[in-house]
Amino acid sequence: MLDERKAAILRVVVEEYVQTAQPVGSATVARQPELGVSSATVRNEMGVLEREGYLVQPHTSAGRVPTDKGYRFFVDSLTKPGPLDAARSQQVKAFFARAHGELEQMLHDTTTLLSGLTDYAAVVVGPSHEVATIRSIQLVGLGPRFVLLVVVLSNGAVEKRSLELGIDVSDAQLAAASAHLASHLVGHPLGFSLAPIAIPQTGDAVIDGLTRQVREALEGSHDHDVDTVFVGGAARMAGAFDAVDTIRRVLSILEQQYVVVTLLQDVLNRGLTVAIGTEHGVQPLAECSVVVAPYQVEGEPAGTVGVLGPTRMRYEQALAAVAVVSNRLGRALTEG
Repeated sequence: MLDERKAAILRVVVEEYVQTAQPVGSATVARQPELGVSSATVRNEMGVLEREGYLVQPHTSAGRVPTDKGYRFFVDSLTKPGPLDAARSQQVKAFFARAHGELEQMLHDTTTLLSGLTDYAAVVVGPSHEVATIRSIQLVGLGPRFVLLVVVLSNGAVEKRSLELGIDVSDAQLAAASAHLASHLVGHPLGFSLAPIAIPQTGDAVIDGLTRQVREALEGSHDHDVDTVFVGGAARMAGAFDAVDTIRRVLSILEQQYVVVTLLQDVLNRGLTVAIGTEHGVQPLAECSVVVAPYQVEGEPAGTVGVLGPTRMRYEQALAAVAVVSNRLGRALTEG
């Protein structure tokens, strides 16, 4: 634990270093009117903070910069994510007011939004289809003997299948088959779990034939056991680091879908919303911090939203952006 003065000095150093990327000297800190102490006192306190591992002096004549421990103290002192500023709040509102359509496009666009809000790389892990249930099912005629099967899932995903029929089918028969399928399949997950569900015969050969064909198509929809990851703004990371090797390592990790999903989930499993530097255990990202938040669809955990940036991150802004976007994304997918 730090006393009030040391904590205040550490907060000033973190905020100044995040803003300038330059080591912070005691004179700079002492100019802060809220501290009310001399430069010599600040210098002594910064020396104590360095010995206790909160600060480090990169060069003998230089000021100090925060360590991972220093950033951790700063983040833990933030009681909760603050609000976004008015301009960013309006940007989020406008985005979700027009964000409709297929799930994959929405998630991809959400990473672009989040990256723009923070200037860091943004990651969205899509909802798992394994736990999604059928919300609606529709057969749409495309032409003679061709129909489009459209299934909307509870997680906002849209499954489409083109089916070729052996006979001509009228719009009325397609509507009747859609209603019959919906009455028995809505609320059930896709894939093999549909097999035990009994769909009674209607006595209409065309409708019963359509039902069988649709069911076969849906029972084959079991290849979604891998989380879908969307990454936006990766190029923004290039401006966050001076070393080319660091940039190359970070971009390489962002291309590895399994590593990204595991990283975000591990942070959440440890009860964290922020993992700083080596805390997340991925060595190539030792100079990075991760801010994450889960989102829910219909009250159930669905996926994850996060940003990846340098440890010299604007944590308050990143926490606010991730919190707001994860909340709005969950609401948008729930409302369909």
